[in-house]
Amino acid sequence: MRWLRRTLPWLRRFWPAPLGIDGAERLRFAAGAGLGLLLTVGLMWWAAGPTPAGPWVAASLGASAVLVFGMPSSPLAQPWPVLAGSLLSAAIGLLCGHWVGPPPLAAALAVMLAVACMVPLRCLHPPGGAMALSAALWPPADAGWLLFPVATGLVLLVLLAMAYNPLTGRAYPRRLAAEPGSPGPVGQFTASDIDTALARYNQVLDVSRADLEGLLQWAGRAAFRRTLGEVRCADIMSRPVITAAPDTPLRDAWEQLRTAGIKALPVVDAEGRALGIITAADMARATPPELPESLGQRLRSLVRGRPGGPQCVAEAMAQPVQTARDDQHAMDLMPLFSHGGHHHLPIVDGEGVVVGILTQTDLMRVLARLLPPDLDAPPAD
Repeated sequence: MRWLRRTLPWLRRFWPAPLGIDGAERLRFAAGAGLGLLLTVGLMWWAAGPTPAGPWVAASLGASAVLVFGMPSSPLAQPWPVLAGSLLSAAIGLLCGHWVGPPPLAAALAVMLAVACMVPLRCLHPPGGAMALSAALWPPADAGWLLFPVATGLVLLVLLAMAYNPLTGRAYPRRLAAEPGSPGPVGQFTASDIDTALARYNQVLDVSRADLEGLLQWAGRAAFRRTLGEVRCADIMSRPVITAAPDTPLRDAWEQLRTAGIKALPVVDAEGRALGIITAADMARATPPELPESLGQRLRSLVRGRPGGPQCVAEAMAQPVQTARDDQHAMDLMPLFSHGGHHHLPIVDGEGVVVGILTQTDLMRVLARLLPPDLDAPPAD
């Protein structure tokens, strides 16, 4: 029993993890591989005739079908690796089979050279190893074997994958080249960070760099949502909210902003529904920009009622106004604040009535409360 307890943890390493796909994806995968091989092999069987003079299909097509239909986003399954990797491996195996004497040496040398050539040429395709092995052990006498069945079968399979995968919701082929990344916010990884991590990992990954970045972004978003928990807008918004009517004089609106120490006023109708929002910046933009005055002077002249200028809130407010529901998850507002250029969001209830206002400061306050402290920060004196 002691030996079994020591052995079980080691044996568990051999138990595979689930693939993480649902039944619909399994069906799409299996149906694509079956249909692709049926048409590819069927066409080649028809082209070879009833009594083919030599091999009319390459067995490694089955392995290639698993990749191009089951993992269409994999770097190993793209058209260039499938075609170039397999053809290159087949040619190397054919040469080793004819020129190297002992079959074991020919087989090993063929696979080794195939891998050594596929990697720098960016056409690594695992079925190419099988192609090199079979060609080295059973080399066809005619080099035309590279054209038919090898090249013919590969081209047919790739064309069918290019038709089937998009029809079933999977992009193929996929763009795998890295896009130049722009610096992101502090603490958020960028494209160059992923390149650095991959260079340090220094192993072949059966996932494209773009898909890896997308998975990491989704994981980060899920972790951030979990950290925020079930925080809703109603939990962190400022209330009661100070509002203005469309016909409120700008002088009164400015006085409300100054007295309450706030930076925005939602503009509502008689039922309390949002019509727009007005800030000090909106008031400043309402004055002619060519006036040689400071911002403070322009605001003072505006609220005093410059002739020909706007007189009430409706003439200077920003509209339409972006709002959020009081039962909406706070996480949903992050893109609006970070990329949408918003600083204040009126919060409405189910009937569209303004019940509060949410600012970037409110959101940062709840993040500071929920996120763990920075363990790398120096201790306070």
